[in-house]
Amino acid sequence: MSGRGGDTVRQRSGWLIPAAVFIVTAALSALILLYYLAPTPSSIIEEHPQPTSRTDPVALQVEKVKLTIPANYILYASARQGGQKKEVALAAKLPDLHGYSDWYGSTFADNSSDSPIVYLLIREDPLTMSEADKLKRIYLSYVADPVGKPGPFGLTQYAFRDDSGYHGEDLYVGQTAKGPVVLRCVRFGPQVTSPSCLRDMRLGHHVALTYRFKRAHLAEWQEIATGIDDLVASFTAQPKR
Repeated sequence: MSGRGGDTVRQRSGWLIPAAVFIVTAALSALILLYYLAPTPSSIIEEHPQPTSRTDPVALQVEKVKLTIPANYILYASARQGGQKKEVALAAKLPDLHGYSDWYGSTFADNSSDSPIVYLLIREDPLTMSEADKLKRIYLSYVADPVGKPGPFGLTQYAFRDDSGYHGEDLYVGQTAKGPVVLRCVRFGPQVTSPSCLRDMRLGHHVALTYRFKRAHLAEWQEIATGIDDLVASFTAQPKR
């Protein structure tokens, strides 16, 4: 009798341990999947743009860059509360880069191929790579011909290789007294009827500025670059006391 009881105990212990390991492993796997795949609160309740015609100044800070921005440039209501932010999204209207107004509400909502709206994003950027360095170290390694060719509007044009992550885009580089202006422009196509051009530049230590405008306005790249410089300078200038 005792022998059979001992065999029964050993048989039970033989399958209990693997079963316990399986349960623990399954539970840990479920927790890991939940951690990586479950939506975060910010993705569950995504904030939508809410432009305003108010022009009162809003004090913001991205990393160590202090900003004072009129409320009608700021796209999201939460950012108009001011304070420290990881990024600040803005919008302005060509040609004078004015902020939102009710009079031009339909223009700011327009996404046609010749829309005059420029979108800006001031954001934290740990790389802090200059525009010239990014051109040399990143973009030119993905183009078909690093020499480029004369492009429109005084720009040098490069074509990204089809096997690069930038395929479907053209690279344009313009020279100014302050250095290169590097623009990535999405190509027109059957699926892309309203393409944009994007510029990514360093604004401060660990802070970058990205702005984009419709490719139809590429001829105005110099005026846009100068206007953006002046606009951002007005945001970073500290008010007199």
